[in-house]
Amino acid sequence: MNEELEQIENNNTWELVPRPNDKNVIGTKWRLKNKLNENGDVIRNKARLVCKWYAQQEGIYFEETFSPVTRLEAIRMFPSLSSFQKFKVYQMDVKYAFLNGDLEEEVYIEQ
Repeated sequence: MNEELEQIENNNTWELVPRPNDKNVIGTKWRLKNKLNENGDVIRNKARLVCKWYAQQEGIYFEETFSPVTRLEAIRMFPSLSSFQKFKVYQMDVKYAFLNGDLEEEVYIEQ
């Protein structure tokens, strides 16, 4: 959990402000997951701080949502295309991924 909070702080993901009374404030929760090795032994505990998106109502609190989802067809097509074009493909593990986009509206979440 400390690593996750450090990365949020390092990336300037948010700034702490007093809670506004006239704005909708979205809650947060911790998503905890155990990483297992091939034998099923726990090798690492992961923690992610996420927003409680289910507390929002479409059309009232937001107009668009985006989800980091990849279509299975795209995943299958990538190795085929790269072998056909003779591209080198490298695998990389990403420890922290942050979306890089500027929001036009203000979003308030609980700490």
